[in-house]
Amino acid sequence: MRKVIFDTDIGIDDAMALLFLHYARNVELRAIVTGFGNASIDDTTRNALYVSERFNIAAPVYRGAAESTGTSLFDSYPDFVHGKNGLGDVDIPHISATQESAGGAQAIVDIATANPGDITIVAVGRLSNVANALKLCPELPQLLRELVVMGGAFGFNGHRGNVSPVAEANIAGDPEAADFVFRSGIPTTIVGLDVTAQTTMDDDFFELLKNKAGDAGQFIFDISRHYLDFHEQHTGRHACAVHDSSAVAYLLAPELFTTRDAGVRVVSTGPAIGQTIWSDPEVSYQTGAWSELPRCRICTDVDSAGVLDLYRKTLLSAVDNS
Repeated sequence: MRKVIFDTDIGIDDAMALLFLHYARNVELRAIVTGFGNASIDDTTRNALYVSERFNIAAPVYRGAAESTGTSLFDSYPDFVHGKNGLGDVDIPHISATQESAGGAQAIVDIATANPGDITIVAVGRLSNVANALKLCPELPQLLRELVVMGGAFGFNGHRGNVSPVAEANIAGDPEAADFVFRSGIPTTIVGLDVTAQTTMDDDFFELLKNKAGDAGQFIFDISRHYLDFHEQHTGRHACAVHDSSAVAYLLAPELFTTRDAGVRVVSTGPAIGQTIWSDPEVSYQTGAWSELPRCRICTDVDSAGVLDLYRKTLLSAVDNS
């Protein structure tokens, strides 16, 4: 049983990933930690509470970072992608669920300390919460089992940035936090655009979920309308890349992914802000900036059909579990 903290700036694809985790076998969701990004911290925390209440997700919700730890590429929220409420502007009724009193970073430290070696963080937003937790507890790398990050782009399979020529949104939203985390020694796997953009969900896939995955499928269909319309404007296809759910897929079935170990740094200033750069641990470079870096695992390829099949089967199990 994998004990998981889900660290999220919960927008449309984050909500899809949360339900993927919720209905997965052998996953115990211990906490949901929210952060700013796809929407404000107020909206992402409300969204997490709403999804948790609607689908009876028992994990407590902790409010996390409201702003970046350093310079960010952004000065606004991408409502053109996720809608003004972060969930495709679907109606969100009054909810009775409430957030926990502890902050998100402190919750990460407390849960990891109480479960040494057992906790995996699946982080699908900015890495601000993990960076703040590291500042509270420098021993965190020894306490965590693993960190799985949706973020970055390394140039494999022809994929580069989605918010600049070289930067991916989650990393560019708090590049200093990402660089700090990747250099911390936490056992880390990075699931970047190199693989997430290789897997797409189209209208037929969302229709299948709507028709066969119960309320979860209907909810995913409803929130995806705004998301698919945005992507169609840019790609000409009413379909979307599977970003955040690819990180969950790695957690559940790492055999679907090809990986390599590398040192990773993040550019924190200038026109390349947010760029993720990998270095070969076996190569000696002229600059010491790449020496003695802890190794991260970066995903370089993926069995896209396998990821879609895993998502479909897991969400269809929601009907059996209802």
